[in-house]
Amino acid sequence: MSSIPFGQKAEDQPVLDQTLLSQNPGTFEDLHKKTKEIFPIIFEGFKFSLNKMISTHFQINHSITMSSVTPSGYKFGATYVGLQQQSPSEVYPIILGDVDQNGNLNANIIHSFHPNLRTRLVGQIADGILQGYQMTSDYKGRDYTASITAANTDIISNSGIVIGHYLQRVSKRLDLGCELLVQYGKNVPNNRMALYSIGWRYFGNDWQFSGVVNPLGSMHLCYYHQSKSPIQFGVELESNLRTMDSTSTFCYQVDLAKANMTFKGMVDSNWQTGAVLEKRLLPLPFTFVLSGFLNHVKSSYKFGIGFTIG
Repeated sequence: MSSIPFGQKAEDQPVLDQTLLSQNPGTFEDLHKKTKEIFPIIFEGFKFSLNKMISTHFQINHSITMSSVTPSGYKFGATYVGLQQQSPSEVYPIILGDVDQNGNLNANIIHSFHPNLRTRLVGQIADGILQGYQMTSDYKGRDYTASITAANTDIISNSGIVIGHYLQRVSKRLDLGCELLVQYGKNVPNNRMALYSIGWRYFGNDWQFSGVVNPLGSMHLCYYHQSKSPIQFGVELESNLRTMDSTSTFCYQVDLAKANMTFKGMVDSNWQTGAVLEKRLLPLPFTFVLSGFLNHVKSSYKFGIGFTIG
């Protein structure tokens, strides 16, 4: 198959992510991914991280957090990447996790048993007890992706959550999909409840518009724009028609390649603003991060400083 889809000329190729240039639309969960990626990850306090490559397949991480808002302390993390390479950006299996000074563990295992099938297993242990787990399998066809997720399934108590996703590329620039969530158990009304949602993504050469709606009246819309300039921006709208509550957020990202600097900012309809500045101190493997957040209504603010080695 040609690397230039839909019969386009090389100079007419969209500048969006390469996943949109292929026939496969990706997963339903990633409909809003491009907009979410430019949101600043705001933190408070001090963060220090040290990354060490042990080999080409194994990396360890040490991190220290000091904050009055989020849990503070030390975490040790490790990542293993296997030898099964399916594409320049896909190598399996992937095993990663972290553990803190109290023994709380988060672990992820991602593996592809077939070129079209990818499975993810996520688990969390806190205070020596398995707090939650889920397994997701994605099957990627030529122009569609079907996914199923099972979360906190308990055979003994007959409880858990099952989520099904399907996303289809119906035209050169349009993806349509749906989600079905089923929750069952003794604590669920009538022992079982189900909810479905409908989603779409329509994209052009340098933009995309995505949305998810469900019959309960909730709506999640995102718009993303990327140009050849260093600026990217996005708009997000989350609305619940039953409660008549809506929140809109404008975010942007500026990449200053000559200064080795990235700036992300956001402002929402609740008069909250936030920004993150990331400066790479080349040629040293150091990254310096500044984070700020201000709530104009409550007159509260958060400020953070981060430093990463490796």
